[in-house]
Amino acid sequence: MSPDKQAPKPELVLALDRIEGPTAVLVDESGRQIVVPVDRLPRNPKVQEGDVLRVPVDDAQRPDWFAAVVDRAETERRRAEARAALEKLKERDPGGDVQL
Repeated sequence: MSPDKQAPKPELVLALDRIEGPTAVLVDESGRQIVVPVDRLPRNPKVQEGDVLRVPVDDAQRPDWFAAVVDRAETERRRAEARAALEKLKERDPGGDVQL
């Protein structure tokens, strides 16, 4: 590798699943949950459920929560994918099967 090109730093890609009081529950690509205090997550812009975060990790694989950033493009891609899946399910549902 040339001296002016550095290898990309390792990072975690996590989705913010939910906020429960002072804690945030994030999920990685394999479905593993990671619980962290909300005050360690990015504040500008403030994160919200469904956001995808890119969290750098150090050589010991410890996350640097204060350097985490929201990946807006990946967040929107995943949200669009979820909306499309929901629309597909709605097309297959004839409705009317529940009586109150």
